[in-house]
Amino acid sequence: MAPGGFGNRLLATLPRSDFDLLAPELETVVLDHNAVLSRAGEQVDYVFFPHAGAISLMVDMADGRTVATAVIGRDGVVGSLSVLGPSPSAITAIVRVAGTASRISASRFHAAFARSPAIRHAIQSHVRAMLIQFQLGSACHALHPVEARMSRWLLQLRDCVDQDVLPLTQQELSQILGVRRTTVTLLMRNLRASAAIISDRRGQIEIDRSRLAAAACECHDTMRREIEEVFSMGMGRSRETAFSRDRRILTSEPGGAG
Repeated sequence: MAPGGFGNRLLATLPRSDFDLLAPELETVVLDHNAVLSRAGEQVDYVFFPHAGAISLMVDMADGRTVATAVIGRDGVVGSLSVLGPSPSAITAIVRVAGTASRISASRFHAAFARSPAIRHAIQSHVRAMLIQFQLGSACHALHPVEARMSRWLLQLRDCVDQDVLPLTQQELSQILGVRRTTVTLLMRNLRASAAIISDRRGQIEIDRSRLAAAACECHDTMRREIEEVFSMGMGRSRETAFSRDRRILTSEPGGAG
């Protein structure tokens, strides 16, 4: 399949010759709700390029509490930091909204990463986008009220799946936010009163995006804007690199322009 036929944005923007380094090893897998793609303290076996769904990156504390540091959808990749070398994962990646992904073994991905400047640029763009989430998320957690933070997380998940009904329970939200379940219950009541949450029954939360945006802190818009800028710049650089490489090949061949 051509790269443009994939739902994952990183794969779709790779030049064909670079995508072909990955294509023979890619397999499409279903991302089941609550599936663990990587676990803190364990080696990363696979790299996932989501086509649909949403994955939260979780930090597990010694006392059993958890908190999310980022969310990844079709714009990103799970397990990419394994290219830095063999080491246990620092986070646990959990599927929050079911979907599908292209999966490749970490070793095969490392080999393609080493051969392709375009793949390296794509991953570098993804890493920069993740750093923005980590940095702004850390500041948001320290400075903003929990209701604004919950609204921000709901909007980020909504951005990943592009729909207003999110298959989330209050318990899952408490894990993402790092707060008690009773706190989430109170926050949901407040958001329902303002009509930002339309309903939250049977493990599904239906949101009103515009009203929820009014309840969220500015971090959602800032993250979205800066990540999109980083992503666009990185993809442009990948295409320029591929063009320069192909031009060198053509001009070096007998009868070429050079």
